[in-house]
Amino acid sequence: MRPHLPQSQIRPKITTMPRQKTEAAAYLDIYKLVTEKTRLQQELVTLEQRRDLIQQRLETLEGQIADLEVTAHQRRDAELTPTQPSIKAAAKAPAAESSSSFNTMFLEY
Repeated sequence: MRPHLPQSQIRPKITTMPRQKTEAAAYLDIYKLVTEKTRLQQELVTLEQRRDLIQQRLETLEGQIADLEVTAHQRRDAELTPTQPSIKAAAKAPAAESSSSFNTMFLEY
């Protein structure tokens, strides 16, 4: 198992055997460094795109949360202050119909 490195430090890849100090070895090291630089730049672009997507999603969520809070407050206020005529009309209608429309019967087991 590899030792855990802190996130702030990116270590370069190392080879197991040291090379001789030649021009070819220097060009190989240059190639490896350029390749790593290109890879890290691409990773940075990808991370920036991901960050932008996350930021957009957070903004969308904040808007939806605000809308739902307003809706919840409106519904709570509507429940706290109901209109009196509609309650009286609703209370009178079932009382008149209840005596004439329901028949009671008893069953024994």
